Amino acid sequence: MELKEYLNKFVEFLQSGKKASATVIAYKKDIDQVLEYLAKIGRTDIKTVTTEDLNNFLALLHTQSYTPKSVSRKINSIKTFYRFLVLHKYTDNNVAAAITHPKFDSKAPRILTRMEYRALRDAARADARIAAVVELLLQTGMRIGELASLTTQSVSDNFLKIPAIEGHPERDVPMNKAARLALDGYLSARPKVQNNALFITKTGRPLLIRNIRTAIDRYFKIAGISGAKVNDLRHTFIAHHLAAGASPVLISKLVGHKRISTTEKYLEFIKDLPAEKVKLEEL
Repeated sequence: MELKEYLNKFVEFLQSGKKASATVIAYKKDIDQVLEYLAKIGRTDIKTVTTEDLNNFLALLHTQSYTPKSVSRKINSIKTFYRFLVLHKYTDNNVAAAITHPKFDSKAPRILTRMEYRALRDAARADARIAAVVELLLQTGMRIGELASLTTQSVSDNFLKIPAIEGHPERDVPMNKAARLALDGYLSARPKVQNNALFITKTGRPLLIRNIRTAIDRYFKIAGISGAKVNDLRHTFIAHHLAAGASPVLISKLVGHKRISTTEKYLEFIKDLPAEKVKLEEL
């Protein structure tokens, strides 16, 4: 089988696992780059590829001014690709297992202040759809991909059923009063169409992740908030509730972290947040 055929099967595998389209595209781009390099050095059989070949590819990236973080992401793609190859018995030698990640300083998450997220809320208030998007992201800490995957059946009283995507299991998250009111305001204005995606465009098509990013970026600008992205609403949910004394175990379950250590990393970033007691339902 030619190298490109392995890539096609890998992409099909990712899509069958309900990976977000942006994630699949990123993996495909990374592995395509690796396979092009392997073809250039004469490795046309996947079983002849060595760990040294992969390390030489990564060394080449360093000479091409790729940042350690970008190289680390490509390593994740390579490791995932090789786990796929071994799982489907295309090779019995996981030569990517021995590859190590470069060290780099993790950038602290951007955590919105109370004044900032209130300003964002005010800026989007007249737009019922995006106001609901902001409120759900801010009040539940869900991922943008999870929000884009919600359907009208995901809503149940004061809970949302977050679908299983990208290896994260399905989970139920509570909606507080602010989130419920914002969602109800949107649902009352939502176009009456057959599409069951929760968030849709005016023409009835599902609201895509890129549409959500663009809209929220626009409202960040209107609100005068600099250096913030949509994922920072998730960071803000986690950080503010931890600062208010919420259990890392509880927050980890609510936001769908696979490891409690991922949640605990936020503890080092909340030292400068005001130590105010905020109930879990009140962000």
